[in-house]
Amino acid sequence: MMAEVKASLLCGVVAALLSSAVLAVVEDLDDTFKDTRVNDIWLVDFYAPWCGYCKKLEPVWHEVGVELKTSGSPVRVGKMDATAYSGMASEFGVRGYPTIKLLKGDLAYNYKGPRTKDDIIEFANRVSGPAVRALPSKQMFEHMMKRHDVLFVYVGGDSPLKEKYSEVASELIVYTYFFSASEEVLPESVTLPELPAVVVFKDGGYFTYDEYEDASLSSWVNKERFQGYLQIDGFTLYELGETGKLVAIAVIDEKDPTEESGRLKTLIQRVAKEYREHFNRDFQFGHMDGNDYINSLIMGEVTVPSVIILNTSNEQYFLPSEPIETMEQLVQFINGVLNGSAQAHGGDGFIQRIKRVAFDARSTIMSVFRSSPLLGCFLFGLPLGVISLMCYGICTAESDDGSDDIDALKREGLTDEEDEEEEEERQRAAELEGPEEGENEEDDAGEKDPEEKKTD
Repeated sequence: MMAEVKASLLCGVVAALLSSAVLAVVEDLDDTFKDTRVNDIWLVDFYAPWCGYCKKLEPVWHEVGVELKTSGSPVRVGKMDATAYSGMASEFGVRGYPTIKLLKGDLAYNYKGPRTKDDIIEFANRVSGPAVRALPSKQMFEHMMKRHDVLFVYVGGDSPLKEKYSEVASELIVYTYFFSASEEVLPESVTLPELPAVVVFKDGGYFTYDEYEDASLSSWVNKERFQGYLQIDGFTLYELGETGKLVAIAVIDEKDPTEESGRLKTLIQRVAKEYREHFNRDFQFGHMDGNDYINSLIMGEVTVPSVIILNTSNEQYFLPSEPIETMEQLVQFINGVLNGSAQAHGGDGFIQRIKRVAFDARSTIMSVFRSSPLLGCFLFGLPLGVISLMCYGICTAESDDGSDDIDALKREGLTDEEDEEEEEERQRAAELEGPEEGENEEDDAGEKDPEEKKTD
């Protein structure tokens, strides 16, 4: 028995030590952080105590702190109550909870990826390092090619293009890695028309930045940072919105694949590869499993399988006028969207915004009722019942007040009808009593005459 007690106590002590160790690697920050942070690289979670998403992130955040601490990373991990230090949070541009930022010198990088330990750590390691990493050998180049689906490389010596490349890398390192190499490091199959050059390796090939055709280097990198064909989910679609591209999607059901689904998916993949020169600057291609997310975007229902093109910048969408069966039909549909001949649906106009508010409200109510009917009845039935009672009370109160006023007027004899009746009665009484009063006056005068004579 004593052995079991000692074992349980030992386990409790070990758990407490581990808990304190975890807490120690995530520092609680206050308003002095602004002055003390300059010489270090910080990964900070700005949170609110009442925020449910913040509470969900908390255990993940401790795991991030432990991982970075044990791996020897220079990144320090902290958290700040943005409601207690609202001024400090405002200076760092915190507008929602939780907000994750990596602070390096005078720069602040926002993390917008999935809130998982691996993704956050990958972000911290990428952004905390140099904006442009050197690839000194063929072996290192091949290793990086295996690790990354999309690889940006500057090839050449010092030049204005290299300076511009470094600026873009500092801006967009939150999304992807940037490397530099000499021409000798590249595979022999890679031939560049001129140096210096910026090259992206992806989709089994490589593509070179053209200053005259591709506009700014920043815009080109932002559009090329994705593979030509992707599996798209809600988060990926949000990121694609920042590229300014239209998104052509094959909506399929991967749990119940059909021949039609496979055919549409293959057509989208072929267009992405074979028509890259025609559509790459304006379109991103991919497929999405299920239509739930698309339905919520367009406030309608898309059949599965089908093809849809989304314009995430203005919430418009395009549907083919007839079923897509061949490559030519798909290319024709995409060209119609590109040249403006295809009919656009949706948008972000005033009417559409009203529809969005109504749609979101209905979706919220329906989701509450589906998940918990009793809770839905309480949340929405109780307010309606209270409002109904209030309306009933107001209506009945007005009718009662009116009757009370009439009763009061009747008691005081101030109603118009009773005034008229009393006036008529007084007139009739005056007519009847008038002569008697006159005769009495004459009699009184006759009786006074003898007395007056006597007095004389």
